[in-house]
Amino acid sequence: MVELAESEFTAGRIDASIAAFDRLAALVPSAAATLWQRGIALYVAGRYTDCETQFASFYAEDPSDLENATWHFLCAARAQSIERARAGLLKAGPDPRVLRQQIYEMLAGQRTPEQLLDLSGKSVALVQFYGHLYVGLYMDASGNRDAAIDHLTTAANERYDQYGGFMNIVAKVYVDKLRRLRIR
Repeated sequence: MVELAESEFTAGRIDASIAAFDRLAALVPSAAATLWQRGIALYVAGRYTDCETQFASFYAEDPSDLENATWHFLCAARAQSIERARAGLLKAGPDPRVLRQQIYEMLAGQRTPEQLLDLSGKSVALVQFYGHLYVGLYMDASGNRDAAIDHLTTAANERYDQYGGFMNIVAKVYVDKLRRLRIR
């Protein structure tokens, strides 16, 4: 069922993706808290309070996951403000995955987006991808839609298709949504 929900997400059918994740959660209640992909789908759908709840549930299961804390922050920032999200930043870690600590530091206000991009730009493609993805998402949560589109467009570039797995799809789906919103 995760495959169906992710497939719906990939196709841009966000409500159908959420519905598939909800069915999975109903069928396997023990898995509900760890459905981080559902949280991302809720974010893309603009259901920020619901996505914040999803990532808080995941945090209760795995308090070391900095990427989960990042998404919780993004949801809270969109539901409330960057300042409130920063004040409620989940105390997560350690997380040995690439760039996660530095992204977390950006959210905490200890590193600027420019510093994160400078750091990631000097590294391998996978790190560059995550730098642009999370700076783009941060810019969007901060209300800077044009910068968000620029960075997410970079992250969604085909040169990064082999990196990031589902997160690469997130970059593509979300930048497409932002572009459509800009046209309106």
